[in-house]
Amino acid sequence: MGAVDLLVEADAIAPVHAAAQAALAAWPIDICAQPWNGRRKRLLIADMDSTIIGCECIDELADFAGVKDQVSAITERAMRGELDFEAALRERVAMLKGLPLADLQRAYDERVRLNPGARTLVRTMTANGAKAFLVSGGFSFFTSRVAQAAGFQANRANTLIEAGGVLAGEVGEPILGREAKLAALREEAAALSLDLAETLAVGDGANDLAMIEAAGLGVAYRAKPIVAAQADAKIDHADLTALLHFQGYRFDEFVTD
Repeated sequence: MGAVDLLVEADAIAPVHAAAQAALAAWPIDICAQPWNGRRKRLLIADMDSTIIGCECIDELADFAGVKDQVSAITERAMRGELDFEAALRERVAMLKGLPLADLQRAYDERVRLNPGARTLVRTMTANGAKAFLVSGGFSFFTSRVAQAAGFQANRANTLIEAGGVLAGEVGEPILGREAKLAALREEAAALSLDLAETLAVGDGANDLAMIEAAGLGVAYRAKPIVAAQADAKIDHADLTALLHFQGYRFDEFVTD
């Protein structure tokens, strides 16, 4: 499994990308066609659940609460863009009411793992002067820990409301969803005086689509069809270091410690 970066003139991206995909369709290769200039991005905005980590944290919490089948079905539909994200999140969080706070740490310890290449991606980009920002429609309890584990410099997510040592079944407002992720991309780019062309966004679900479409390079990682169809490139086979290959990093530039 690998990744191929095709450098072309700006007006030739779409036809070259389509031709390459057709020619390599039978092979486990991910393709990115992009302009010659500006490959290395100075801001990484990444989704967390099923992108930087290999699970949906809310589904794992639901498992501890005994309602995983119900919650994961809603999660799947929301990520496919079939449900309003904010309403779907409120519905799922309500089903977690009464879950002991200790189970959040247990879920993190037992279920949350960085996806292959995540730490190398983040550490390589930050070592080369980029800022890495983890933005999630999930929960700050998990983003704070995942950000530290992977090397992100900042993170933003929703807050679970607690009462008396258990979850209250409510989430802090306003909910961070699709438009909030786009706003995070724009705000961070502005704070760094960057053009959006200098940014990279990666995610898998419908609530990631706006930031993926707005970024200079928007990538769908193991994504739902609605996202894969609109992204500049997609990663279906390689690990997250494909995002480094797409930016022209050599293997000997990867930061792997």
